[in-house]
Amino acid sequence: MSHHYSGPDFGFPLGNAQLDFTDLYAFPKPGDSEKSILIMNVHPSAGESPPGPTTIEPFAPAAMYELKIDTDGDAVADIAYQVRFSPSGDGAQTATVRRVDGAQAAGTDEGGHIIVERAPVSTGREVRITKAGEYRFFAGWRSDPFFCDVEGAKNNLRFTGDDFFADKDVCSIVLEVPNSALGMKEIRLWARTLAAGDGGGWTQAERGARPAQAVLLPEERDAYLAGEPAEDGRFIAAFAHALEHTGGYSPAEARRVAGTLLPDVLFYDPTRPAS
Repeated sequence: MSHHYSGPDFGFPLGNAQLDFTDLYAFPKPGDSEKSILIMNVHPSAGESPPGPTTIEPFAPAAMYELKIDTDGDAVADIAYQVRFSPSGDGAQTATVRRVDGAQAAGTDEGGHIIVERAPVSTGREVRITKAGEYRFFAGWRSDPFFCDVEGAKNNLRFTGDDFFADKDVCSIVLEVPNSALGMKEIRLWARTLAAGDGGGWTQAERGARPAQAVLLPEERDAYLAGEPAEDGRFIAAFAHALEHTGGYSPAEARRVAGTLLPDVLFYDPTRPAS
Protein backbone atom coordinates (compact mmCIF):
# COMPACT_ATOMS: atom_id res chain seq x y z
CA MET A 1 0.00 0.00 0.00
CA SER A 2 0.97 3.65 -0.02
CA HIS A 3 -0.13 6.30 2.43
CA HIS A 4 2.60 8.90 1.78
CA TYR A 5 2.24 12.63 2.39
CA SER A 6 -1.09 12.66 4.20
CA GLY A 7 -0.75 16.21 5.47
CA PRO A 8 -2.16 19.30 3.77
CA ASP A 9 -0.93 19.96 0.20
CA PHE A 10 1.08 16.70 0.02
CA GLY A 11 2.87 17.64 3.23
CA PHE A 12 3.48 15.76 6.47
CA PRO A 13 1.04 15.29 9.38
CA LEU A 14 1.65 17.99 11.99
CA GLY A 15 4.47 19.13 9.69
CA ASN A 16 6.71 16.29 10.89
CA ALA A 17 8.10 13.76 8.40
CA GLN A 18 8.87 11.29 11.20
CA LEU A 19 5.13 11.04 11.92
CA ASP A 20 4.19 10.30 8.30
CA PHE A 21 2.82 6.74 8.09
CA THR A 22 3.44 5.25 4.62
CA ASP A 23 2.76 1.48 4.51
CA LEU A 24 1.27 -1.43 6.44
CA TYR A 25 1.89 -5.11 5.70
CA ALA A 26 0.94 -8.40 7.37
CA PHE A 27 1.90 -11.84 6.07
CA PRO A 28 2.94 -15.31 7.27
CA LYS A 29 6.61 -15.80 8.04
CA PRO A 30 8.19 -17.66 5.10
CA GLY A 31 9.02 -21.19 6.19
CA ASP A 32 7.22 -20.94 9.53
CA SER A 33 3.43 -21.01 9.47
CA GLU A 34 3.30 -20.50 13.24
CA LYS A 35 4.49 -16.89 13.01
CA SER A 36 3.48 -13.68 11.24
CA ILE A 37 5.36 -10.58 10.10
CA LEU A 38 3.85 -7.14 10.76
CA ILE A 39 5.46 -4.13 9.07
CA MET A 40 4.74 -0.45 9.60
CA ASN A 41 6.67 2.02 7.43
CA VAL A 42 7.00 5.70 8.32
CA HIS A 43 9.16 8.75 7.59
CA PRO A 44 9.88 9.09 3.86
CA SER A 45 13.47 10.17 3.19
CA ALA A 46 12.30 12.96 0.87
CA GLY A 47 9.32 15.27 0.88
CA GLU A 48 7.17 16.76 -1.84
CA SER A 49 5.82 19.78 0.05
CA PRO A 50 8.27 21.21 0.87
CA PRO A 51 10.54 19.34 -1.55
CA GLY A 52 13.87 17.92 -0.44
CA PRO A 53 15.39 15.48 2.05
CA THR A 54 13.89 14.98 5.48
CA THR A 55 15.78 14.56 8.76
CA ILE A 56 18.44 11.85 9.00
CA GLU A 57 17.19 10.78 12.45
CA PRO A 58 14.97 7.78 11.65
CA PHE A 59 12.32 8.00 14.37
CA ALA A 60 11.03 10.79 16.60
CA PRO A 61 11.84 10.30 20.31
CA ALA A 62 8.79 12.41 21.21
CA ALA A 63 6.49 10.10 19.26
CA MET A 64 4.82 6.74 19.66
CA TYR A 65 4.35 4.30 16.79
CA GLU A 66 1.53 1.79 17.16
CA LEU A 67 0.23 -1.35 15.50
CA LYS A 68 -3.41 -1.79 16.51
CA ILE A 69 -5.17 -5.17 16.32
CA ASP A 70 -8.89 -5.89 16.55
CA THR A 71 -9.59 -9.55 17.35
CA ASP A 72 -13.41 -9.55 17.55
CA GLY A 73 -14.52 -7.54 14.51
CA ASP A 74 -15.80 -4.37 16.20
CA ALA A 75 -13.03 -2.10 14.77
CA VAL A 76 -11.80 -1.36 18.31
CA ALA A 77 -8.28 -2.43 19.26
CA ASP A 78 -7.92 -5.40 21.61
CA ILE A 79 -4.13 -5.59 21.24
CA ALA A 80 -1.62 -2.80 20.63
CA TYR A 81 2.10 -2.97 20.00
CA GLN A 82 3.63 0.37 21.01
CA VAL A 83 7.11 1.36 19.85
CA ARG A 84 9.15 4.22 21.35
CA PHE A 85 12.64 5.36 20.34
CA SER A 86 15.47 6.94 22.29
CA PRO A 87 17.06 10.27 21.26
CA SER A 88 19.98 9.87 18.86
CA GLY A 89 22.42 12.16 20.67
CA ASP A 90 25.26 9.68 20.19
CA GLY A 91 24.30 9.00 16.58
CA ALA A 92 22.33 5.84 17.37
CA GLN A 93 18.77 5.15 18.43
CA THR A 94 17.31 2.20 20.32
CA ALA A 95 13.73 0.96 20.46
CA THR A 96 11.45 -0.32 23.19
CA VAL A 97 8.33 -2.30 22.28
CA ARG A 98 5.36 -2.79 24.58
CA ARG A 99 2.34 -5.03 24.21
CA VAL A 100 -0.95 -3.69 25.55
CA ASP A 101 -4.08 -5.84 25.92
CA GLY A 102 -7.74 -5.28 26.65
CA ALA A 103 -9.47 -1.95 27.09
CA GLN A 104 -6.17 -0.09 27.44
CA ALA A 105 -5.19 -1.16 23.91
CA ALA A 106 -7.97 1.01 22.51
CA GLY A 107 -6.73 4.16 24.24
CA THR A 108 -3.86 6.56 23.70
CA ASP A 109 -1.88 5.98 26.88
CA GLU A 110 1.47 4.24 26.98
CA GLY A 111 1.19 1.03 28.97
CA GLY A 112 1.25 -2.75 28.90
CA HIS A 113 4.43 -4.74 29.36
CA ILE A 114 7.79 -4.56 27.60
CA ILE A 115 8.49 -7.35 25.10
CA VAL A 116 11.58 -5.84 23.39
CA GLU A 117 14.02 -3.46 25.06
CA ARG A 118 16.99 -1.41 23.83
CA ALA A 119 16.82 -2.82 20.30
CA PRO A 120 19.40 -1.06 18.07
CA VAL A 121 18.09 0.88 15.06
CA SER A 122 19.70 0.18 11.68
CA THR A 123 20.90 3.29 9.86
CA GLY A 124 22.91 1.61 7.09
CA ARG A 125 22.93 -1.57 5.06
CA GLU A 126 23.53 -3.77 8.10
CA VAL A 127 20.37 -5.50 9.31
CA ARG A 128 20.29 -5.36 13.12
CA ILE A 129 17.66 -7.79 14.40
CA THR A 130 16.77 -8.17 18.07
CA LYS A 131 15.36 -11.46 19.37
CA ALA A 132 13.30 -11.40 22.56
CA GLY A 133 11.53 -14.62 23.48
CA GLU A 134 9.15 -15.56 20.69
CA TYR A 135 9.42 -12.10 19.13
CA ARG A 136 11.96 -10.70 16.68
CA PHE A 137 12.22 -6.99 15.92
CA PHE A 138 13.85 -4.71 13.36
CA ALA A 139 13.72 -0.93 12.92
CA GLY A 140 15.63 1.27 10.50
CA TRP A 141 16.02 2.79 7.06
CA ARG A 142 15.03 0.62 4.08
CA SER A 143 14.28 1.19 0.39
CA ASP A 144 10.82 2.67 -0.20
CA PRO A 145 8.65 -0.08 -1.77
CA PHE A 146 6.29 2.42 -3.41
CA PHE A 147 6.62 3.71 -6.96
CA CYS A 148 4.89 6.66 -8.58
CA ASP A 149 5.36 9.33 -11.23
CA VAL A 150 4.53 12.14 -8.81
CA GLU A 151 4.87 14.98 -11.31
CA GLY A 152 2.58 13.19 -13.75
CA ALA A 153 0.03 12.46 -11.04
CA LYS A 154 -0.04 16.14 -10.07
CA ASN A 155 -0.25 17.29 -13.70
CA ASN A 156 -3.59 15.77 -14.73
CA LEU A 157 -2.04 12.31 -15.25
CA ARG A 158 0.39 13.53 -17.90
CA PHE A 159 3.09 11.09 -16.91
CA THR A 160 6.80 11.74 -17.35
CA GLY A 161 8.08 8.18 -16.87
CA ASP A 162 10.09 9.22 -13.81
CA ASP A 163 9.65 7.14 -10.63
CA PHE A 164 10.00 9.69 -7.85
CA PHE A 165 10.53 6.95 -5.24
CA ALA A 166 13.21 4.93 -7.07
CA ASP A 167 16.05 6.25 -4.90
CA LYS A 168 14.01 7.04 -1.78
CA ASP A 169 13.86 5.30 1.61
CA VAL A 170 11.44 4.85 4.47
CA CYS A 171 11.90 3.83 8.10
CA SER A 172 10.55 0.35 8.75
CA ILE A 173 9.27 -1.09 12.01
CA VAL A 174 9.13 -4.89 11.64
CA LEU A 175 7.76 -7.24 14.27
CA GLU A 176 7.77 -11.03 14.02
CA VAL A 177 4.91 -12.31 16.16
CA PRO A 178 3.83 -15.82 17.20
CA ASN A 179 0.37 -16.45 15.79
CA SER A 180 -0.74 -17.57 19.23
CA ALA A 181 -0.30 -13.94 20.34
CA LEU A 182 -2.80 -12.80 17.68
CA GLY A 183 -5.62 -15.19 18.53
CA MET A 184 -5.29 -17.72 15.68
CA LYS A 185 -8.22 -16.32 13.68
CA GLU A 186 -8.91 -13.44 11.28
CA ILE A 187 -7.90 -10.09 12.72
CA ARG A 188 -8.10 -6.46 11.61
CA LEU A 189 -5.07 -4.21 11.76
CA TRP A 190 -4.20 -0.56 11.38
CA ALA A 191 -1.25 1.64 12.26
CA ARG A 192 -1.01 5.06 13.78
CA THR A 193 1.54 7.64 14.87
CA LEU A 194 1.17 9.85 17.93
CA ALA A 195 3.00 12.98 19.07
CA ALA A 196 3.70 13.83 22.69
CA GLY A 197 1.55 16.72 23.89
CA ASP A 198 2.97 19.79 25.62
CA GLY A 199 0.90 19.13 28.72
CA GLY A 200 1.40 15.38 28.72
CA GLY A 201 -0.55 12.69 26.95
CA TRP A 202 -0.56 11.90 23.25
CA THR A 203 -2.08 13.43 20.11
CA GLN A 204 -2.84 11.14 17.18
CA ALA A 205 -1.06 12.49 14.11
CA GLU A 206 -2.08 9.90 11.54
CA ARG A 207 -3.62 6.46 11.14
CA GLY A 208 -4.38 4.11 8.29
CA ALA A 209 -4.43 0.62 6.82
CA ARG A 210 -5.65 0.70 3.22
CA PRO A 211 -3.81 2.64 0.48
CA ALA A 212 -4.35 6.40 0.19
CA GLN A 213 -7.76 6.62 1.84
CA ALA A 214 -7.30 10.20 3.03
CA VAL A 215 -7.15 11.59 -0.52
CA LEU A 216 -10.89 10.92 -0.79
CA LEU A 217 -11.55 13.34 2.07
CA PRO A 218 -9.95 16.71 1.24
CA GLU A 219 -12.46 18.59 3.40
CA GLU A 220 -12.42 16.12 6.30
CA ARG A 221 -8.83 14.89 6.15
CA ASP A 222 -7.83 16.08 9.62
CA ALA A 223 -10.87 14.54 11.29
CA TYR A 224 -10.29 11.28 9.44
CA LEU A 225 -6.59 10.99 10.32
CA ALA A 226 -7.31 11.81 13.96
CA GLY A 227 -10.23 9.37 14.16
CA GLU A 228 -10.71 5.69 14.93
CA PRO A 229 -11.89 2.91 12.58
CA ALA A 230 -14.97 2.31 14.73
CA GLU A 231 -16.09 5.85 13.87
CA ASP A 232 -15.50 5.58 10.11
CA GLY A 233 -19.17 5.19 9.24
CA ARG A 234 -19.49 8.98 9.46
CA PHE A 235 -17.24 9.29 6.39
CA ILE A 236 -19.19 6.99 4.05
CA ALA A 237 -21.13 9.88 2.49
CA ALA A 238 -17.93 11.85 1.81
CA PHE A 239 -16.23 8.77 0.33
CA ALA A 240 -19.27 8.10 -1.85
CA HIS A 241 -19.30 11.71 -3.07
CA ALA A 242 -15.63 11.48 -4.08
CA LEU A 243 -16.13 8.14 -5.85
CA GLU A 244 -19.17 9.44 -7.70
CA HIS A 245 -17.43 12.56 -8.98
CA THR A 246 -13.96 11.19 -9.70
CA GLY A 247 -14.58 7.50 -10.40
CA GLY A 248 -17.68 7.61 -12.56
CA TYR A 249 -19.83 5.63 -10.11
CA SER A 250 -23.58 6.01 -9.87
CA PRO A 251 -24.79 7.30 -6.48
CA ALA A 252 -25.89 3.82 -5.40
CA GLU A 253 -22.65 2.19 -6.57
CA ALA A 254 -20.55 4.89 -4.92
CA ARG A 255 -22.22 4.36 -1.56
CA ARG A 256 -21.88 0.57 -1.84
CA VAL A 257 -18.15 0.79 -2.67
CA ALA A 258 -17.57 3.36 0.08
CA GLY A 259 -19.07 0.88 2.52
CA THR A 260 -16.46 -1.71 1.52
CA LEU A 261 -13.59 0.75 2.09
CA LEU A 262 -14.61 1.59 5.64
CA PRO A 263 -13.72 1.03 8.38
CA ASP A 264 -10.11 1.59 7.33
CA VAL A 265 -8.58 -1.68 8.53
CA LEU A 266 -6.45 -4.42 6.98
CA PHE A 267 -7.93 -7.93 7.17
CA TYR A 268 -5.44 -10.69 7.97
CA ASP A 269 -5.88 -14.36 8.86
CA PRO A 270 -2.66 -15.77 10.33
CA THR A 271 -3.87 -19.32 9.73
CA ARG A 272 -4.06 -18.92 5.95
CA PRO A 273 -1.15 -18.92 3.47
CA ALA A 274 -0.06 -15.71 1.78
CA SER A 275 -1.98 -14.88 -1.38
